[in-house]
Amino acid sequence: MQTTDIGSKGNGKIWHRKPSPASSDGVMVNVIHSAAGYPSKTVRFLHAAFDTTGEAFLAGDHHGNVYTFDLNRNRFNLVQKTGQACTALAFNLRRKTEYLVALADYSIKCFDTDTKELVSWMRGHESAVSSVSVHGSGRYAITTSTDTAQLWDLDTFQRKRKLNVRQSVGIQKVFFLPLSNIILSCFKDDSIFAWESDTLHCKYQLPVPEEGPKLHYKAFAVTQDGRVLVAGGKSNYLHLWCLDTRQLLRIIQMPPKVRTVRSMVFLPDSFDGGSSQVLGVLSQDGILRFINIQTCKLIFDIGSHDDGIGSAVIAPNGHYIVAVMENGSLNIYNVQSLTQDVNKPPPPLVKVITDFDRSKASRDPVSGLKMKVASGRVERPVKTRDSKAQTRILRPPADTLEDKENELPEGLNKKRLQALLKGFGEYPAKYRMFIWRSLLRLPENHAAFSSLTDKGTHSAFVRLHEVYPIKSTKLQRVLQRILSLLAHWSAIFGEVRYLPLVAFPFVKLFQNNQMICFEVIATVIMNWCQHWFEYFPNPPLNVLSMAENVLAHHDKELLQHLVNCGVTSQLYAWPLLETLFSEVLTREEWLKLFDNVFSNHPSFLLMAVVSYVICSRAPLIHCTLKDDFEYFFHHRNNLDINAMIKETYRLMDSTPTDLHPQRMLSDFEPLTRGQYPVFNKYPTFIVEYQSQERERIRQQELEYLRERQIAHELESEAVKRKAGDEAWYKQQELLQEAEEQRRKILLEEENKLMAQRVRLAAMKREVKVKELHVLDASRRRFLKYQQDQKKMELRRLDDEIDRKRSLREQETGTAVQDIEIRQMELEAQRRMFEQQLAKEQERVTQEVKGQVDACRRKAEIEDHMLYKLIETDAYHDIGAKTKMEEALAEADQLCTDTDWQVEMISRQQQADTDRERDHQVLARLSRGTRAKEGQILNLMKEVEGKRWEDVVERRAQLEEEKQSSVLAEARRRQFLAEEMAQAMQHEENLNRSQGESFERLRDLRVRSPNSARRLLTEPVAVEPKPRNICLNDKSSDDSSSHFSLDRGRSDLETKERELMMDVRELRQKLAARARSTVPPAYSSSTQN
Repeated sequence: MQTTDIGSKGNGKIWHRKPSPASSDGVMVNVIHSAAGYPSKTVRFLHAAFDTTGEAFLAGDHHGNVYTFDLNRNRFNLVQKTGQACTALAFNLRRKTEYLVALADYSIKCFDTDTKELVSWMRGHESAVSSVSVHGSGRYAITTSTDTAQLWDLDTFQRKRKLNVRQSVGIQKVFFLPLSNIILSCFKDDSIFAWESDTLHCKYQLPVPEEGPKLHYKAFAVTQDGRVLVAGGKSNYLHLWCLDTRQLLRIIQMPPKVRTVRSMVFLPDSFDGGSSQVLGVLSQDGILRFINIQTCKLIFDIGSHDDGIGSAVIAPNGHYIVAVMENGSLNIYNVQSLTQDVNKPPPPLVKVITDFDRSKASRDPVSGLKMKVASGRVERPVKTRDSKAQTRILRPPADTLEDKENELPEGLNKKRLQALLKGFGEYPAKYRMFIWRSLLRLPENHAAFSSLTDKGTHSAFVRLHEVYPIKSTKLQRVLQRILSLLAHWSAIFGEVRYLPLVAFPFVKLFQNNQMICFEVIATVIMNWCQHWFEYFPNPPLNVLSMAENVLAHHDKELLQHLVNCGVTSQLYAWPLLETLFSEVLTREEWLKLFDNVFSNHPSFLLMAVVSYVICSRAPLIHCTLKDDFEYFFHHRNNLDINAMIKETYRLMDSTPTDLHPQRMLSDFEPLTRGQYPVFNKYPTFIVEYQSQERERIRQQELEYLRERQIAHELESEAVKRKAGDEAWYKQQELLQEAEEQRRKILLEEENKLMAQRVRLAAMKREVKVKELHVLDASRRRFLKYQQDQKKMELRRLDDEIDRKRSLREQETGTAVQDIEIRQMELEAQRRMFEQQLAKEQERVTQEVKGQVDACRRKAEIEDHMLYKLIETDAYHDIGAKTKMEEALAEADQLCTDTDWQVEMISRQQQADTDRERDHQVLARLSRGTRAKEGQILNLMKEVEGKRWEDVVERRAQLEEEKQSSVLAEARRRQFLAEEMAQAMQHEENLNRSQGESFERLRDLRVRSPNSARRLLTEPVAVEPKPRNICLNDKSSDDSSSHFSLDRGRSDLETKERELMMDVRELRQKLAARARSTVPPAYSSSTQN
C-alpha cells in the first residue's frame, strides 16, 4: 500500500508508482496531510465528495483546506483555504467546476475549482450543517442541520423554502430522491415524509413499524432508481422500504458485532439498471461491510478495528471508494480488486482436522491452527398469512477473521495451544488477540456492558488525569472509562489505588474495543487476582506468603539475603503483581509472558514472580540498600524473558503440592454470559467504611473549599475595599489638585477668552463696516443698473410712441385726404343739385314760403330743446370722463411710483388705448362721412321723388304733407320724452359711477398717504359742437334737419367752410391728445 503525504504542497501526484491493490484490502493509496513544521502531527480529513463522472473527488480537512483529487490524471490540487473546518461537501452541481462547502460557522459557500474564487455565500442556519443534497439537475440543493432544512436555488443562490421542526423532534436528514422531484425528510422520531419539490406539498408518509425493535433511524440510503430506501440506526437491524408501494419489504439483521449503523451507501453497478443490490453498511466498529440486500450475503468488507473508517463515499460509476479513516487519513479503494473473488467458487464447507505435527509446526506456526468452520446459512422465517415484514438474519462467512473473534470455535484445543506456545515461546502476533479471547472465553455481554457504560464516569476517577497523566488523550479517556466500568461493576475497584496499573496494559492493547478490554480485565481479576482483596486496603499477605514459601523452597540463600536486607515480599513481589510486570518488561516481553499466563493455571502468575526474583539473583545479591531493591523492582532490568518463562515452568513442575499456589487458588472460571458475575471477595465493611470516610472527607473538603473560597472572597473583598478606599483618597487628592490646576487654567482661559472676544468684536465691527460698504456699493450699483434699465426702457417706449404717433399722423392725413376728396365730390354734387334747386326754387318759393316758415319755427323750437338736452348730457359725460381720466391718471401715477413694471404695463396699455381710440375716431369719422353721403343720396332721392310728385299730384302732396306733419310732431314728442328719460337715467348712472370712482380714489389715498399728488379739480366742461345732419347750415343755431329750398349758394359755401374748420380742429385735437398722457375725452354729441 502506497502512502502519500501532501503536506504543505499545493499540487502534486497522488501516487508515484502505478497502484496495484491487493484483493485482501483493495487499497490503492493512503493519503495523509502532515502539519507544517510538525511532521509527527497530521491534519485530519473530515469529508469527501465525488463529482458526477466518478473520476475526481473533493476532500476537506480540519483546517479548512479543500483539495481536488483527479484519479484519472493522478493529480491533486489545493483549490481553497476557507480557514474553518468543513461539515459537508457537494460536488455535483450543474456547473461542473463549482462545489458547495458547509463550514463550522453554519454558513454555506460556493467556490469554483478553476478560478478558485468565491461564487456565493449563503447564510441562514443556526447550527452546523450535517448534509448537503443536490438535485439531479444540479439546480437546487437542500442543506440539513439538527433544527432546520433549507431549499436553495443554485442559479440565484437564494433560499426558496425553510423547514422548521420542534426541538423535541429534530431532523436526521433531508435529501432528494434520484430521478425524481421528491424530497425525503427523516426525523428523529423515525417518521419519514415525502414532499413534492415544486409545490412542497406532502405526498405521503411511510408508516412507522409498530412491531419489532425501535431502530432510532440515523443512516439512510436510496438506490439509484429511487425505488428502495434502506434505514438503520442504533441496532443491527436494517429496514428495507419500497417507495412505490410504501411498504416495508424486509428486515435484515446484521452480525452481532454490529450494534449501531453509522452510515450506509449503495454500490452502483452499470448492469443493474439503477436497482442497486450491494449495500455498504458502516458500523460502530469502523468496518464497512458490503452485503447483497436480496440474498443477504456478506460480499466483502473494508477497514478493521485498528484502522477504522469514519465515513465513506462511492463514485457514481462504482469504480472507487474513498474512505475517511478514524486517524484522519484518506484511503482510496479499487472496487474491482475487492470484488474479483466474489465470482469464484465457494471454499469447501467441510475441513478436516489433522493431528499436530511438531516438525510441521516448526516450519509453519500457523498450520497448527486448524478449525472446523460451519457454513454460513440464511434463516428464513415461515411466511404467515398476515402481511408481516420478513426477517432475515445475516451471518458472515466462516472463513473471515471476524468470525474467529466473534465465535469461539469448539475445535480449538488448549493443550495444543500450550504445546505450540512451548515450541515457539509465544503466539503469532496476528492471532494473539483472537487466541487470548478464546482462552479467556469472553462472553461479550453487550447489554450488560451497555448498562455499565450508561452509568457514566465514576466519581473516583473524575480526576484520573491528575493522578495518572497520559500523553494520549484518547488513551486517557479509554482508561478512565474502563476504570469507571470496573468501579460500577464492584464497589471495591473505586477504592483500589493500583487498579490503573493493572488495567493500563490491557487498555493500551484493546483501546479500540472497550468491551473486550473490560471483559479481559474482569477475567484477569476474577482468576489471576484471587485473594488479592481479602486484606484490603493492605497488600494480599496470603498471596505474598505463598510466593515467599515457593522462593524459600527453591532459593533459601536469596530469601535469607532479602531478609537480612530488610526486604519483604511487599517490596519484591507486590510491585510485580500490582503492575502485572508492565513496569519491568517491554511490550514484546510482556505479551510473551501473558501468552503463557493465559495458557496456564492462575498460579502461573505467582510462579512468574518467583521466577523473576530467582532469575535476577545475581544483581539482587549485590544489593544491600532498601532503596536499591525498590528501584530494581520498579524499573526495567537486563533479563532474558525466555529464561524466566522456562524457570517459571520448572517451578510449576518441581514445587511440592503443599507449597504450590495451585492448592490455594481455584481453577480458571470464565465470566458468565448475559450478566457479569458478582464480585464480593473483599471486606465489605472496610470498603463501605472507606467509601463513607472518603465521602465524608470529600464533603468536608468541599465544605473546607467552600469556606476557604468564602474567606478568600471576603479577604479579597476587604483588600479590594481597602485598596478602593486608598485609591478613593488618592483620587480625591488628585481631584483637588486637578481642580486647582483646572481653576487656574480656567482663569487663564477666561482671560484669553476675554481678549479674544475683544479682538473678535473689533474684527466683527470691521467686517460689519466692510459689509455695509459692500452692501452700499452693491446697492448703488444696483440702483444705477435699475436707472440705466429704466432709461433704456423709457427710450424704447419713447421710440415706440414716436413711431406710433407718426403712424397715426400718416393714417390721419390719409383719412383727411380721403374726406377732402369726398367733400369735393359732395361739393360738386351739391353744386349740381343747387343748380337744379335754383330752377325749382323760384317756382315753389311763393307757395311753400308760409308753410316753411311755420315748420321752421316749430323745428327750431324742437331742435333747441333737443340741443339743450344733448348739451346737458354731453356736459355730464365730459365731466365724468374727465374725472375718470384724472382718477386713472392718479392711479397710474401711484402705480408708477410703487412699481416700475406696472408703469411699463400701464404705458403699454395707454399706448394700446391711444391706438384703439384713434381707430375709433377714424371709424367715427368714416361712419359720419358715410352717413352724410347716405343723407345726401336720400335727400336727392326724396327731392327727385317730391319733384315728380309735385308735378303730378300737387294737391295730394299737400294733404299728405299735412298728415305727415301731424305724425312727425307726435313722433318728435315721443322721441323727446324718451330722450329725456334716457338722459335722466344716464345722469344717475354717471353720478353713481362718479361716487364709486371717488371711493376708489380715497382708498388709494389711504393706502399711499405719503403721496404728494392730489386729485385734480373738476375740469370745465367744453361745450361740444353738435353735428347735425343738415345740408345748408352747420352752425349750432340752425339745428333744423329739413333743408330750405330758398337758400342760396352762399349758405352752402358757408357750411362747407365750417365743415373744413371742424375737420382741422379735429386733426389738431387728435395731435394734442397723442402728445399728452391723459386720454382725450370726446363728447357724446359727436357720435351718431
